[in-house]
Amino acid sequence: MSTKEHDSELLGAYVLGTLDEQEVRTVDEHMASCQKCRDELDGLRDMESALGEVPPEAFLDGPPEGGDLLLQRTLRQVRSERAGQTLRRRAVLGAVAAVAAAAVLGGGVLIGQNTGERTHEATPPAPSVAATVPPAQPGGMKVVEGRSASTGSEMRLRVTPAVDWIRLNVSAMGIPVGERCRVVVVAKDGSREIAGSWLVADEKKGANLDGSAAVPLDDVDKVVIENDQGKEYVSVEV
Repeated sequence: MSTKEHDSELLGAYVLGTLDEQEVRTVDEHMASCQKCRDELDGLRDMESALGEVPPEAFLDGPPEGGDLLLQRTLRQVRSERAGQTLRRRAVLGAVAAVAAAAVLGGGVLIGQNTGERTHEATPPAPSVAATVPPAQPGGMKVVEGRSASTGSEMRLRVTPAVDWIRLNVSAMGIPVGERCRVVVVAKDGSREIAGSWLVADEKKGANLDGSAAVPLDDVDKVVIENDQGKEYVSVEV
């Protein structure tokens, strides 16, 4: 994606965290001047959140007829119910997941963030799929906070486990304006995975972003905020 191009597939890879650092930087620069891409990115993140709340077996029946229109209507409904109507929102997540799986993943491959060996082949699509309330989410959500004495930067982290991966919500403050930062999940074996990135616009107000990583919660050692040159601003143990 150049600074003038609009590439939906690249935005999807950006949300899933499968881009390398140079590609992430390119997308960040493009979105800074492209409202269309920022709007589409918000929609993709809504879709990713909906997919994360549905068990893998919900994907196996494939999308219903008229899936594109159903996806658009359902996403609008999910967004309109963010003000606390949790039970009604869960009732439509099954339909979101089935349609979004086909729209984003190209017809039947269930993915996390870096798919690798974590993909599962789906059965042929059924004529329709019913919207059902998914089972309760797995327990074990963690909320941790940390502050670096050397940089003065602060982080508040919420980690929600899913099946073999995690969702993150990160609030960061005290990072200089203009820094290109990323959220890095460090596993106990030392491997690292970028869960999200952003360009710092306000040091005092800070930033809040969502991300995900294909690392089971029990395998996570810590979460780090660093700039694109590898300078660490703050980290918290999980």
